[in-house]
Amino acid sequence: MVKIAIIGAGAAGCFCAANLLEQAPGLSVALFEAGPRPLAKVSITGGGRCNLTNSFEGIRSLAEAYPRGERVMKRALKAFSQEDTCVWFQSRGVPLTLQEDHCWFPVSQDAMDIVRCLLRACKGADIRLNTPVRTVCHAKRSEESRWEVNGEPFDTVVVTTGGAPKGLPFIEGLGLEMVSPVPSLFTFNVPDKSLTALMGLVVEADIGLNGTAFRAHGPLLITDWGFSGPATLKLSSYAARHLAENGYKGTLSVNWLHAPEVQIRERLLETASRNPQKQIASTHLLQSRLWAHLLTKAGLREGIRWAELGTKGLNRLTATLSASSYPLSGKSRFREEFVTAGGVALSNINPGSLECKQHPGLYFAGEVLDIDAITGGFNLQAAWSTGYICAQSILKSL
Repeated sequence: MVKIAIIGAGAAGCFCAANLLEQAPGLSVALFEAGPRPLAKVSITGGGRCNLTNSFEGIRSLAEAYPRGERVMKRALKAFSQEDTCVWFQSRGVPLTLQEDHCWFPVSQDAMDIVRCLLRACKGADIRLNTPVRTVCHAKRSEESRWEVNGEPFDTVVVTTGGAPKGLPFIEGLGLEMVSPVPSLFTFNVPDKSLTALMGLVVEADIGLNGTAFRAHGPLLITDWGFSGPATLKLSSYAARHLAENGYKGTLSVNWLHAPEVQIRERLLETASRNPQKQIASTHLLQSRLWAHLLTKAGLREGIRWAELGTKGLNRLTATLSASSYPLSGKSRFREEFVTAGGVALSNINPGSLECKQHPGLYFAGEVLDIDAITGGFNLQAAWSTGYICAQSILKSL
């Protein structure tokens, strides 16, 4: 009997096992999981609702969704797309719903429906919980098997351990190229009490890191520690490695009106011409508390009228609205949505099969590869697509 070891009972590992067993029930599949539960991260993703994929509407280039690994994901999505994901789960008894933000969730809004579906599909697998893998090496004691996992012989090994901040010591002896792991999808700490006093406010904005080309757009949430929300999470993903290299310090630039500077100036001039005697503080172009904060940041005195603004005042207010600067003092983890950039370098694998070039019979899927995405279901879609490809590649090899 062909024996397959899958290391990591997360999204990619369980999806690979499910597809293997559904298409070839006679296979012997062992799932090694270091923790006490399979699919632990899936059960809490999306705030416990499980944002399992995205419609990709509005994504002009895959690099927008996958800052690292977009070329491999282009092939992976052709093999198993977001539409395929929806069909797979719905055909197995999990009705789905598409939200306005293009994210797919179970109709029940319960991540455990996804967990239970996957575990049903994995029926027949030997799921070994609390079983960390310490060694993966070429078989020495068996002429029939190619691999040994913790000394046990297997024909094929699939590594799906997810993000590995501490590395992958069990494959260190295989001579693979690795990309040092760094955090992605985090929020920004800003030591500006006048800003954090506005906690709870949300505004559609453009943000970027000064001195770099990293930019993002979307809802920006002000918190009691700094910035969060979709715009922040996108930027943290795009700039994950840059920020790690710079100790998570830098200067964040915020365009509060999501418009070019020239348009912001024109809007201010138009507002001034219509309300010359009105106090600027009472003419809210944004939420009142945020507007007051920005007027102070622009250095405008309290009670100033539009007719008194002048060219210098106009320039300062335009600059503040289009490019307010806030120093960053660090990062904070975003709920349970911890994602790691880095891992097994894509140069090690055949992009069509995800089999290791140097070691036939060794495959990689999911976040253990140097593939990661912005928030919104894209990371789970990478797990489904790459797990599916590994299963199909193994079945084809048999």
